Amino acid sequence: MKQNFTVRQGALDGVEAFLSVAQHRSFRKAAAELGVSTSAISQSIRVLEARVGATLFIRTTRSVGLTEAGERFLSRAKPAFEELVAASEIARELGQRPAGLLRLTVPRSVVPILLEPLIASFCQAYPEIEVEIAASEKLVDLATEGFDAGIRMGQFIDADMVAVPMTLPFRFVIVGSPAYFARRDRPECPDDLRQHACLRLRRSNGALAPWSLKDGDHAIEMAVSGPFIANDFPTMLSAAVEGVGLAQVPEPIAAESVRAGKLVSVLEPFAPMAPGVFLYYPSRRQIMPKLRAFIDHVKSRSNANKNRVHVDGR
Repeated sequence: MKQNFTVRQGALDGVEAFLSVAQHRSFRKAAAELGVSTSAISQSIRVLEARVGATLFIRTTRSVGLTEAGERFLSRAKPAFEELVAASEIARELGQRPAGLLRLTVPRSVVPILLEPLIASFCQAYPEIEVEIAASEKLVDLATEGFDAGIRMGQFIDADMVAVPMTLPFRFVIVGSPAYFARRDRPECPDDLRQHACLRLRRSNGALAPWSLKDGDHAIEMAVSGPFIANDFPTMLSAAVEGVGLAQVPEPIAAESVRAGKLVSVLEPFAPMAPGVFLYYPSRRQIMPKLRAFIDHVKSRSNANKNRVHVDGR
């Protein structure tokens, strides 16, 4: 038979008064310690004894002692109450200063190019915060999975989330290796992609993502085909570098390989814009200091990067 372990309302009332009286063996000293009147302490003890169903103290005009029931109650109640006080203190500290475990869910692609330098500087600035990164393409429920915040491209973030930009908007580019283009002509228009080996992305919901392009102000979605399917952009990019086929990926991810000559960008006039990468978290009035510190750090780094872009003219 299932037992009911729910704590009754008011079950802890009077326990602090009991422990103070038991420690001092005095109602007057307990009242002074707790900052209440002696009559208030006496009333709390009477209510507690009535609820417990046993007399806890032996009272005389000169002394206060514990009954056997009181001794047993003390032996169990004192360590339990001390644990509650300690738990409250720990929670209060986490609510007042940046400390504790900060859990973030992020896609694998942003870890090396965006998150690694950010986390390094954040950990130096806030040594009392431990950062845990769960790198996955899966879109998770932050509250259910126990995450403080997530990082995703803007188009994948629910409208009820608070979103903080981490990057400027960027293009989705189509890239292929020189070895691939040594065997195949470069596509000149979107329809040419039907004759190419196009690497595809399987989303976390199991669907294959179409390729998105633009023709002027018109958006185009194409169901492409090819020999390789991945569930994240870094894997797709690696396959493109090896000459398996063409890949459509966020431009910042491909930038280094393009600069190194490992990849060539094609169909650039048809590259669509993405809103960028955002830090997101549930909308709520009170944010824990550890998350607030990370949000402020992200904003500071983001503003610094924007200023650098303006100065460099890029």
